[in-house]
Amino acid sequence: MMAALSETFPVAGYYSRPLPAAAAAPLRARPLQQRRRAGAKGARGAAGAARRVGAPRSMGLLERTRKEWFILGIVLVIAVAKLEPAVGVKGGPLKPEITITYIAVSAIFFNSGLSLKTEELTSALMHVKLHLFVQIFTLVFFPTAIWLFLQVLSVTPINEWLLKGLQTVGCMPPPVSSAVILTKAVGGNEAAAIFNSAFGSFLLGSSSSVPFTSIFSQLFMTVVVPLIIGQIVRRHIKDWLERKKPPFGAISSCVLLMIIYTTFCDTFSNPNIDLDKFSLIIIVFIIFFVQLSFMLLTFLFSTRNNSGFTPADTVAIIFCSTHKSLTLGIPMLKIVFSGYEHLSLISVPLLIYHPAQILLGSVLVPTIKSWMVSRQKALKLTRQPKAPVKV
Repeated sequence: MMAALSETFPVAGYYSRPLPAAAAAPLRARPLQQRRRAGAKGARGAAGAARRVGAPRSMGLLERTRKEWFILGIVLVIAVAKLEPAVGVKGGPLKPEITITYIAVSAIFFNSGLSLKTEELTSALMHVKLHLFVQIFTLVFFPTAIWLFLQVLSVTPINEWLLKGLQTVGCMPPPVSSAVILTKAVGGNEAAAIFNSAFGSFLLGSSSSVPFTSIFSQLFMTVVVPLIIGQIVRRHIKDWLERKKPPFGAISSCVLLMIIYTTFCDTFSNPNIDLDKFSLIIIVFIIFFVQLSFMLLTFLFSTRNNSGFTPADTVAIIFCSTHKSLTLGIPMLKIVFSGYEHLSLISVPLLIYHPAQILLGSVLVPTIKSWMVSRQKALKLTRQPKAPVKV
């Protein structure tokens, strides 16, 4: 019976009569042939799938490299600076005292003038609460907190002149360029960063022993003039800018890589940092601890309920409140501590703090940007009006 059933096939729910053996033989062989063909197709499909899996892996690596190009660039420029620091030091072939101090910084603010809308700049000038927060944190809270911290460190065997250098770091004004570039790289309130960086440098620099005329002229020529020119040019090519959307962030990031390179060239070639390894490691650890702690504090203060700050404001606050200027700091140290035999030791913390703040801020850019974008999306969702419920 089983043999008879195997030689029949269903038609509309019924079985036909048994077929002759000659006619049934091809039907018995057909499943085997089909299985062979299916196996060949499966092998070809598996090979194709393997090729398709390999392609996404290579594409994923390339995409990852494109996404993290800035971090890779930081590692590369630091390695190049370590191998040949003489190229990027002051007075070297690149002439950073001109190309960086004037040309690069002017390019940063011209770029900002092109990318920022005039109403954004106007709005930033009127954001008094943000400006007060940054300036009070920079000029009051920061030096006071460092002084209290140093009272604890004074009982340790750390060199007392290095500790004095840490105290001077706390009293330094914010830098003009690095805080603005990092804020722009994240996508924060760039206009507020520009105002607070320039105003803090002008305010503290003019109240110190550094010549007022040189500070004012440098800030005016490298910040105010390029910013105004950028705004004027923007008015004439506004439609083109909105249509093409040039990569302003990538341009600023490339300039920042140049600043990082020349900064580390100066750091690696500076004989003043030739300390014993223990003191150097301790002071580096303390500086990174101070920076991370203050960045966290500014983040917590500016994101608390009813703070009145947007996520973009928080980004500007984080960088402007915790960065310190090397350009104004070194002349101030040379004037205030003129004649001190330990001037080189006093300047070491500032010489380390400056590249450390750029390096740490650059590494944290993707993390802060991810937080800001997700926070902005969450706030946008909460502000959307709820649809009325139909009864």
